[in-house]
Amino acid sequence: MSLHVGKLRGLAVLLFLLNPLLAGAVPAAPPIPAPEVVPLWPQGHWQQRVRGPERLGIEGSAKGAVSGVSNARMEIYRPLKPNGTAVVIFGGGGYFRIQIGSAAKPTAQWLQSLGVTAVVVYYRLPADGWAPVSPFQDGQRAMRLLRAQAASLGVDPERIGALGFSAGGNLAGIVATRFDAPLYPPVDAADQLSARPNFLGMIYPVVSMRAPLDHTRSKRELESQDDAQQAYSVEQHVRKDMPPVFLAQAVDDRTVDVGHSVAMYQATHAAGIPVELHLFEAGGHSWGLGKPGTLVAQWPRLFANWARSHGYLGPPPARLPPHGASAIPAAAAQPPRSLDDDGAGD
Repeated sequence: MSLHVGKLRGLAVLLFLLNPLLAGAVPAAPPIPAPEVVPLWPQGHWQQRVRGPERLGIEGSAKGAVSGVSNARMEIYRPLKPNGTAVVIFGGGGYFRIQIGSAAKPTAQWLQSLGVTAVVVYYRLPADGWAPVSPFQDGQRAMRLLRAQAASLGVDPERIGALGFSAGGNLAGIVATRFDAPLYPPVDAADQLSARPNFLGMIYPVVSMRAPLDHTRSKRELESQDDAQQAYSVEQHVRKDMPPVFLAQAVDDRTVDVGHSVAMYQATHAAGIPVELHLFEAGGHSWGLGKPGTLVAQWPRLFANWARSHGYLGPPPARLPPHGASAIPAAAAQPPRSLDDDGAGD
């Protein structure tokens, strides 16, 4: 009899521990939805230029980088509780690849955790045979499509920003300054909407195609277009109706000279555009969110505070990490990365 009672008691204890509600455990948070993939163009809209499948780098400075993009698209990272802001993200890579895994995707996940609808753009690359104007066409189209879908995404169409890294900074900058340039014939109703971002972030950006700042892989990939030097030098297109600008770069960047950020700051400041520039003593190039504990890892919080100051990111989180701790979720933190081995990864 006592053995039977003991078994019953043991079973009761086991059931108690296995039931999270009886055991007092906090219910698991709902899973974050997988990103949605949205094509930028109707199928067959552009004559195919890419041979073979899309490629993903697996080692060195190319790890996580995508090339061979034949179907331009955007990945939409929807937060569980949208705060009304969206950010379109352009990874860098010198217009011969796109740093998705090391920069664009982790940044999208970080913004998603703040309630921002984050959009990663897979744009067509001149190095794959596409015309130099192709990435800029894709940039404009991404802004317009997102604005067309704003209501269904819980996004305010007047709170859509653009954020670019390296060559992606050049792309974001051209979209923000040449938003009304007719870079492609209208395709549908979305193309009647504005391509202008409401705010602009440029992280270790390629800005100019002009001397003495013209020693970048980006410039080499774009220069087959006769007027590329003028067309894609962002500082040459600064205008009074462009969005406010946030800039961040390391002074010891050996891939993209810090003069690019300085040139953009000077041009925007002279035009009366709200602009904030952060120059870090060390950090090199292509740091994405930044390794926790490094100087450059400060930029996400600085960017978030700057965006909030312009009314684009909602209220700050209720709890902030302790002073000196990383503001980046552990899942988005990155391992140390070396400078691009070929000096061409802008």
